[in-house]
Parts: sequence; structure tokens; C-alpha cells
Amino acid sequence: MSQHDLDTWRTQARQWLATVLEPRRATASAEEATDLAVFHNLPEDEELLLLDRCRAYQRARFDAGYQALTLPPDKGGAGLTAAHVAAFAEEESAFEVPPSTELISVTVRLVAMAVSLFGTPEQRHDHARAFLRTDLLACQLFSEPGAGSDLAALRTRARRDGEDWVIDGQKVWTSGAQFADHGLLLARTDPDVVKQAGITAFLVPMDAPGVEVRPIRQMSGGASFNEVFLSGVRVPDRLRIGHPGQGWEVATTTLGFERTASGSGNRRKGGTFTDVLALARSLGRTDDPLVRQRLADLYVRTALRAATVDRVARASASGGRPGPEASLTKLMASDLLTRTGQVAAELMGARICADTGEPGTFAWTEHVLGAPGYRLAGGTDQIQRNLIGERVLKLPPEPRADRVPFSQLSGN
Repeated sequence: MSQHDLDTWRTQARQWLATVLEPRRATASAEEATDLAVFHNLPEDEELLLLDRCRAYQRARFDAGYQALTLPPDKGGAGLTAAHVAAFAEEESAFEVPPSTELISVTVRLVAMAVSLFGTPEQRHDHARAFLRTDLLACQLFSEPGAGSDLAALRTRARRDGEDWVIDGQKVWTSGAQFADHGLLLARTDPDVVKQAGITAFLVPMDAPGVEVRPIRQMSGGASFNEVFLSGVRVPDRLRIGHPGQGWEVATTTLGFERTASGSGNRRKGGTFTDVLALARSLGRTDDPLVRQRLADLYVRTALRAATVDRVARASASGGRPGPEASLTKLMASDLLTRTGQVAAELMGARICADTGEPGTFAWTEHVLGAPGYRLAGGTDQIQRNLIGERVLKLPPEPRADRVPFSQLSGN
């Protein structure tokens, strides 16, 4: 496609955005920075209203042909290039896009992509399209109490029974499970092979008999995560994603999308450099040379992360499977969140410890309390460093007797 054609497409996208969204407002002041939560901390009725707003925009975007831009048309996408993705993101940034949620991100960027890549034509027609349009919502049933960082050690079992699979086990840290229609689940189907090779992926209806969702109360007060218990849950074989034993490949591909999504997108996660700068100005601290140094460091790290996100997005937006580069954006995002909270806390001192009614101060507690959790979501910081070390820097793997090289399992 020529630059002229891309510019024409960009103009059309901008004109469409103007019909469904309002222009972005000026930067908020410290007094207006009231929602600084890394993870949503909303009552159920407000969470449902937010989901409705998000889904309305996602459906409009899908219907207009701007969803899943680089996926081939036969897999539910527009079949365009990475340049189109970058152009649309740039145009979209000029508008007030409804703030996304973890469940929306998991549905559109993770589960929909996994089903599009590994699903049958029927599954792509019946489910991937519905996930891309958010007609159906999907959560991710991967982590377990004893298998978080070591996901291959999961103990949830699925056994074949005629045309069904019967699933028993427990999942944890599942965002949005209470609102989801389906869950992309990993279960062990063959205990007699190496642990990565004996896993299979399924789409589990969350209203199926035997599925129980229990909210987990966060220390910041909300309950956006859940435990999910599965007791004799019957899932038809037509909802198996990929071949039996292909679940590890489905999982690693999905986690690659998760790390890319974690480091990018329009879902605001906590406070930003702009919020910290507004806070410093409101407190009259911008003339302090040490504060200026801390602000400059935070600004540089913010700019570097944005540049890295853009580079990785351009490299991986061809509709294929994201590589280990996604670990870079995830690691940078969690580090930046932590540093942002530290600078804000240093600026406020004791103001952050109690709600005095002073605008833009106590709200930072939700950022400070939520940031450590982001170092775990989508794979811990330690896992990201292992991926970068082994698959980007080509360092020797950790000396583990039971370790199976990833290349033997995924073909990468």
C-alpha cells in the first residue's frame, strides 16, 4: 500500500472516530486525578455500567472494520498492515476512548486471538467473532494456587467421557470471572508425558453446572479478581481449542498477547507521569532540584517505554504470534508503575497515609497498593527476565533436571 493510500485510510478512520467519540480533553489537574487505581475497584453496578460503555465502543469499532486490523479476513480481521495499527492508535489517542477493563482486554486481545489462531472454522465463526465484538466476554483460567509462575505444573484435570470432557480443579486470580460468558481454561489431559506436553485448552461456559466463582478481596478494597472452582464440569469436545496436548502452545501464545496488552493499550493503569507532575505543581515542589531530578527520570522512563511499546507493536502487529519482545514492554510497564507510585509518595509524605479530603492525594493509595500486583499479572518480573535472557540474549537456561526447552514444544 502506498503512503497516499495509508493517508486516505487514516483520514477515513479519523472521520469515523469523530462520529462516535468526543475529542480528548485537556490534561487533568491534580485535583481531578481521582481514579488512580491500577486494578478496578468499583461496586458491581458501576463495573457493569463501565463494561456496557466499553462494549458499545468495541462493537462500533468492529462493525466499522477497525477491530483486529492485522488478522486475516478469514480469521475475523481486516487483513491490513502494522502501519494501519499504528495509524489508528495515533488517531484514536486524540479522542476520549472509554476506559477499558481487564475483562475487555482479555476478551479482545487474548482469548479472541487465541481462538482465531488455534480454533476450528466453526469456533472462529461462533466464538472468535463474538469475542472480537464483545458480544461474548471471556476470562482466562490459567493460574492455580500451586501453578502461577510455573504454569506447566497445573493440576486441574480433564478426562474424556464420550463426546465430553469432565473437568475438576481450581483456578485463581481470574479477572472478571463473575461477568464472563466463557473462560479459556488449561487442564492436564495426559499425566504420563512431560508436563508441558500433557495440557489441553478448552472454552468453558462460565454458567455450566459445577463452576463456582468466588471473589477475592484486594487490600485496596475492591474485588476484581476471583477464585474459580470446577467440580465435574462437562465441556463438549467441540469447545476444545487446538489438538489434545497443544494447550502449552496455546498458553504461551496467549501469554505473549497478554504481555503485549499489559504494556500498551488505552486501559489506564494507575497514575502517570502527567499526574505526578500535576501533583508536584499543586504542592509547590517543582522548584526543588531533587524533585526536578526525580521528575526528569520518570519522564525519560515514560518516553522510553512509549517508544519501546511502539517498536514492539509495529514488529508484532502482523497478526502472528508475539515473540519474547513482549516481555520487554511488560517488564517496563510494571517497573514504571512502581517508580511512579514511589515518586508520588515521596512528594506527599504523610498526606498519602490518611484521607484528609485534600484533592489528588489519598487517591494515590490505590496506585501504591495496586502496583505490586502488576509485577505478577501476565507473568512475574522474574519470568519476564528469564524469557528475555534465554530467548532474546540467548543465555543458557536455568539448570533444572525436569526442564524441557521451549523450542521442542512450540517449534520456535
